[in-house]
Amino acid sequence: MENKEIKGLTQKEVNQKIAYGQQNDYQEDASKSTKQIFSDNILTLFNFLNFGIGVCLLFVGAYSNMAYLAIIVVNIVIGIYQEVHARNLVRKLSIVSQSEVRVIRDGKEQSIATKELVLDDIVKIGAGEQIPSDLQVISGRAEANEALLTGESDLIVKTAGDELLSGSFLTSGLVFAKTIRVGADNYAVQLTSEAKTHKAIHSELVDSIRKVSKFTSFVIIPLGIILFLEALFIRDASIKVSVIASAAALLGMLPKGLVLLISIALTTGVTKLAKKRILVQDMYSIETLAHVDTLCLDKTGTITEGKMSIQHVEALHSEYEKAIPEIMGTYLAESSDNNLTMQALREYFDLSNRYNVTKKLAFSSDRKWGAMEFPELGVIYIGAPERLVETKRLPESLRAAQAKGYRVLMLGVAAGQPLTEEAPQGVEPIALFEIDDPIRKNAEETLTYLHAEGVDLKVISGDNPFTVSNIARRAGLPNYDAYIDLSTVTQEEDVRKSAHQYTVFGRVSPQQKKILVNELRKSGRTVAMTGDGVNDVLALREADCSIAMAEGDGATRQIANLVLLDSDFTTLPEVLFEGRRVVNNVTKVSGVFFIKTIYSFVLSILCAITAIGFPFIPIQITLIDLAIEGYPSFFLSFEQDKRKITYRYLPTALINALPNALLVVLNIAVVYMLGKVLPFTFLQTTTLMYYLLIGISCMAVIKACYPFNSLRIFLAITTVIGIYVAAMLFYHLLEVNLGLGTAWPYFIGIMFMNILLRLLYWKANIQDYLLDKFATAR
Repeated sequence: MENKEIKGLTQKEVNQKIAYGQQNDYQEDASKSTKQIFSDNILTLFNFLNFGIGVCLLFVGAYSNMAYLAIIVVNIVIGIYQEVHARNLVRKLSIVSQSEVRVIRDGKEQSIATKELVLDDIVKIGAGEQIPSDLQVISGRAEANEALLTGESDLIVKTAGDELLSGSFLTSGLVFAKTIRVGADNYAVQLTSEAKTHKAIHSELVDSIRKVSKFTSFVIIPLGIILFLEALFIRDASIKVSVIASAAALLGMLPKGLVLLISIALTTGVTKLAKKRILVQDMYSIETLAHVDTLCLDKTGTITEGKMSIQHVEALHSEYEKAIPEIMGTYLAESSDNNLTMQALREYFDLSNRYNVTKKLAFSSDRKWGAMEFPELGVIYIGAPERLVETKRLPESLRAAQAKGYRVLMLGVAAGQPLTEEAPQGVEPIALFEIDDPIRKNAEETLTYLHAEGVDLKVISGDNPFTVSNIARRAGLPNYDAYIDLSTVTQEEDVRKSAHQYTVFGRVSPQQKKILVNELRKSGRTVAMTGDGVNDVLALREADCSIAMAEGDGATRQIANLVLLDSDFTTLPEVLFEGRRVVNNVTKVSGVFFIKTIYSFVLSILCAITAIGFPFIPIQITLIDLAIEGYPSFFLSFEQDKRKITYRYLPTALINALPNALLVVLNIAVVYMLGKVLPFTFLQTTTLMYYLLIGISCMAVIKACYPFNSLRIFLAITTVIGIYVAAMLFYHLLEVNLGLGTAWPYFIGIMFMNILLRLLYWKANIQDYLLDKFATAR
């Protein structure tokens, strides 16, 4: 059926359809409502405990000790903002991309937005386009990839009478089709709960904070009750004093500031990458990239520029030599294929109508060939030489061209043979087309750097493995000569084995790409994958971190964690650096945050056992939260740190915090005993304890600032001076003395011992031993 024979709907009919609500503008929303987002971020156990303690403090009039709630409120606001932002982004990334579609109306072809489609509209759709609504083919022939819908990568032939489901893609061919379902009735809408709902966060940083919060949450309630009752009935304290003392012990265990710090660090990473033309669609993928040890690269459009051109045409048959331009001109004029290779052929050959064509079979990425029936000549084939003729009949020049890294296509004819989808038989080679795709600028430098950083590189392509291997050689890929043709591998087990044995994979089907990525992940690797085509969708979904090219298909952009807006993979080191910066800096400063969590837990247990009051009050803890944890950590989190991640976050952070936390417990015990034998007032004792707590916390900040540079020296000095000045300025609010008075010698002596013990701990390599044993990445 020709375009001119199709009239389509009239404008009057279109208006009627719109009036009846039969338009493709249904906005399905399976994501969280704003009310749910607020509820999920506010009604948590973590917040319940913090606000519960705050209510108790409010009830007894301890208003100044409620300052910590500001941190909780900021955490909630950040969480709500991020989730609303993520939800809005996911809504935009509908499984059916909101682009234009060609329709026939009033006998004329026109382009309209997909949401303007109406029931019974006639749509013209070709290779590389996504199906905008459920359609039924009325003429033409095409192959559809329904991987986005079914997870199956097999290409499905679609002819008159067959349905094209919304969300699938045409990989070859051209059809006219009638719109049979729109809006809420579309098949793609049924998948929204899976395809559009925001995925659960997979983040070691966030998961670690949740583990700590969950553990302390279980401890807080019983401990809080015990400490309150002991203060009230055993020590005969007032209700206000009992509540304040208990609250301080419990609040110290909850890592309030870390969540905020992680969010700020990741948000900063997203902003910095956006300035470098890298769109981050999942904020936590930045952290994932820091752990990537295997990168799977596509060849076309990734290592190469994706701008193909014909370098040489070699005639192989004297009888057809002069007819090659007209054969190709007719083939290209009749073909609806529009991939990069066909575009290169169209630029080289002039279109013609020399021959008649009675039957067509579009190019298939799975078959690796396309064909047309020319009554005067026979069946004309264009495709991978290895798929058209036996290996022994391949010309010697083929190997030489592939050795140069050229992609080589064969033009062949099968006289007297019918055109079917079966493997070609009796093909006589006519010509070879040598096609070059230039290596990207800086590709060699990028691959060399990634390899040096311990990232294992794999190239996965649908092209001839020998050709891909030589392109990899030109691009400077290590182990480029370890290649395999996966079209010869039929068993899944063998495909999985090859993932560990080879670097270059050629003639790979979409399903095999997925298997390769899955196998690498199952072996304990953290895998990132780049892709730009529909055939990459399954593998991209399987990878820990998926990276799409902006110039690629809409499907890959929709599901990818990151999109390279300039389609330039040489920017990947920037992403890697940003991920490492976030994880390394957060880990470095977490050792300061977790000191309070550990000593609060230990002291609370000791206080519960001995019925002694907790030595600090909430406002004192809040000052340390802001001045020692918040201030230097905020600035340190912006520093560059490209070191490879070889550790696990939570064990590393806890081990870094452990010595200082134990020193705090030891100092409190020593000062408590001194207070029993020396003529110290209660206020002098608690002031000495608080000043020692500040001193040990400052030691942790100085350690986090090492090795020093001008910024770190500034942060260390201003933190130490600033916290003590603040303690003296607000001594009434903090309920301590203005100074230490006669306790100064004891403070200096104990701090000297603290420094000495810390140096001995460092000299004995105890921390390095613990890190090697418990925190090494596995």
